Parts: sequence; structure tokens; C-alpha cells
Amino acid sequence: MKATALLLKALGDEARLSMLWLLMHQAEVCVCDFMEVLGCTQSKASRHLRTLFHAGLVSHRRAGRWSHYSLKPARDPVAATILAALRDGLGTRRGAGRLLGRLTAAKAGKGRTSSSRCD
Repeated sequence: MKATALLLKALGDEARLSMLWLLMHQAEVCVCDFMEVLGCTQSKASRHLRTLFHAGLVSHRRAGRWSHYSLKPARDPVAATILAALRDGLGTRRGAGRLLGRLTAAKAGKGRTSSSRCD
């Protein structure tokens, strides 16, 4: 029950849901891209990502001074069911397509691929 409560708590924020939505469509996203797409500071983006990490939803790797995050496969059947429902349902929400477009534009504007380093 504790893991499920932690998962649901992590999902109870619009910014974190937006981050998950982006990660469902991009193999890996740098903190700098979350900052640009969501219009938030590095510390705020990192705090939200840390919450998702502790809930077991994302993994990360360091590249220089930046962290890159990816969606972690759900091992728990409850988490897998919830994430599948989110994947199907969030796309119908207003602004979901715009978020993906902003991420694509942010990456294209920097001439990077998803695995490139933020500088």
C-alpha cells in the first residue's frame, strides 16, 4: 500500500504529469529541456523529477552538469495499469500536443538529439 500511495502522491501535480507525458513520447529528456518546455527553474524541475524518481517512475543518468531522465518500466501491476491509463488519457487533454511540440522545438532549436548533452 505504501508504494501505491507514493505513486499516487507523485502523480498529484500538473508539472509532474506533464513530465511523464513528455517521457512517454521521448526516450530521454534533459532537465534543461524540461525547464524550457515547462517554463520552470532548474531547481523546481529537479525537485519534481526527484519526486518521480523516488516513486520509481523515472531513472536518470548524469552527463556533465546535466541529468537526463527516462521513463522506468513499471514492475508493480498497479503502477503499470495506472501508467497505461495515463498514456491513453493524457493525450486527450488540452495542451498535451502543444507540450510535445514545444519539446520538439526546444531540441531542434539547440540542434540536438535526445541523447545529446545540454550545454
